[in-house]
Amino acid sequence: MQSCAMANSLGTYFKLTTYGESHGEQIGGVIDGCPSNIALDIDAIQKALDARKPGDTLSSQRKEEDLVHFTSGIFQGKTTGMPLHFYIKNKDAKSKDYQAIKDVYRPSHADFTYAQKYGHRDYRGGGRQSARETANWVVAGAVAKQILAKTNIQINADIHQAGPIKNIDATTFQQAYKALIEQLNKEKDSVGGIIHCTINNLPVGLGAPIFDKFHARLAQYMLTINTAKGFEIGAGFESAHKKGSELNDAFTIKDNAIKTTTNHSGGVLGGITNGMPVNFKVLFKPVSSIGKAQHTIDQDKQPNTLEVKGRHDACVLHRAVPIVQAMAWLVVVDFYLEQQLNTK
Repeated sequence: MQSCAMANSLGTYFKLTTYGESHGEQIGGVIDGCPSNIALDIDAIQKALDARKPGDTLSSQRKEEDLVHFTSGIFQGKTTGMPLHFYIKNKDAKSKDYQAIKDVYRPSHADFTYAQKYGHRDYRGGGRQSARETANWVVAGAVAKQILAKTNIQINADIHQAGPIKNIDATTFQQAYKALIEQLNKEKDSVGGIIHCTINNLPVGLGAPIFDKFHARLAQYMLTINTAKGFEIGAGFESAHKKGSELNDAFTIKDNAIKTTTNHSGGVLGGITNGMPVNFKVLFKPVSSIGKAQHTIDQDKQPNTLEVKGRHDACVLHRAVPIVQAMAWLVVVDFYLEQQLNTK
């Protein structure tokens, strides 16, 4: 029987440690490294959470309030510099929906690898490996955003593509996206896609040139998100089809500052931000939990046919947008606080 501990923290100067399972009593986290005297807008944090929570017509019908509660690190509305503890209650878990799969490995899920590594797993809703965990990240990202409120840094993400549908016109895309999900729900299937994100007004100098490149940390955080399978920055994989003369970003002077005439590098040179917008894409595979019959095996190595029951998303993209933004804020705040400490 395996006996392994799990990594539950990320970040160095702004460190988030999370806890909780999908069907446990609550999920939550501790943020260490939050500067003091920050007037936290709890309503803004709640709004960010509301953007990712389930229960709308396009999402899993698990209806969670996702109300965040802070229990330490805040006094008279401002941060004290002490660790911030928060929690979110689980109120609509239906563990009986997972009884049928407690001994079965769902195709393309982490059931098998999790069981092999730890020797014991919480099968209810995926336990710790559930995307329910991402609510914790959204809370921390919203806190990070408020820490950086006076810097003019902006992070915006949107759906670039869902299955075969590309986001050319926002209104047309929303209609097509809704129709796609409705069709997938009827077919008991799922689809993946791509989210695009841009970080504007970053200072020059975030990141390090060897083992802590800015875009490498971005990739790590983005690929931490459930179902994320690909990351590219700037021109990305299209660079393979270009010549150096076509792709190199020439330097120029604009508003008395050094800029580049193009931004194929995506705002990062040698692992360090260059002051241009950081733009990247994250690819999400189709959700693994689908209602179609699939062949698999159980923990006794016996063949099985599985039709996943319960409440699941046909596509996670609209709920993943605020998660991508939150993880980007976590990357930025960690590097920003590092730079502030090292330049004092």
